[in-house]
Amino acid sequence: MSQVLVIGAGSAIAEATARIYAGRGDRLFLVARDAVRLDIVADDLRVRGAEQVDVLVADLTDHDRHAEIIAAAMDAMPELDIVLVAHGILPDQENCQQNVEDTLYSIDVNFLSVVALLTPLANQLEERAKGTVAVISSVAGDRGRQSNYVYGSAKSGLDAFLQGMRNRLSKSAVHVLTIKPGFVDTPMTAHIPERGILWAQPEDVAAGIVKAIDKRRNVVYLPGFWALIMLIVRSIPETIFKKLSL
Repeated sequence: MSQVLVIGAGSAIAEATARIYAGRGDRLFLVARDAVRLDIVADDLRVRGAEQVDVLVADLTDHDRHAEIIAAAMDAMPELDIVLVAHGILPDQENCQQNVEDTLYSIDVNFLSVVALLTPLANQLEERAKGTVAVISSVAGDRGRQSNYVYGSAKSGLDAFLQGMRNRLSKSAVHVLTIKPGFVDTPMTAHIPERGILWAQPEDVAAGIVKAIDKRRNVVYLPGFWALIMLIVRSIPETIFKKLSL
């Protein structure tokens, strides 16, 4: 039985991933800011076979509460095995270009709040010399594009942070996984009208996340074809790339 902490448990990908762990009979601790949504997810996981489900309502941009979150999770699950960080927002790029507050809020949610949470958590896991930290980033972090560079820059910073933390914690047997989904059909992307062959369902991404955790992968693109797509995107010369409408 694994003990799993899910941060941002109200997201579609996090919920789908938690369902897999519930089906294994694991113990879960869920953190999200929407109390109603959190209770619905928790009740569903109990029905699906979770050994135990605890919940905590919190806004992750309230950095002062991170110590409380970690303490509560550790108290409920002394042998914490897996931490899945899945909270985030997809901001409107045009709004961010006109409103610095929107830009800074997006960067806080998608980058700073994760850093603020993982910094003390990493210290505890390092001291215990066990555990896996899996964090949902995005293919958007691989290269800045005019259509979403505020979101992409936050994810790019997150990728670098996780890479450094992975290098550091590997010496204490703590594993760090960077998860890079492409287009996923979730409420966060509901405003995007077009769907096509590049789009994945949350359940498919969740299965990939669990598999990557089990195999102790360092970085995983989900679905896997995004690794090739982003290799091509990163290889385009800047003189050409800046002329493209991406």
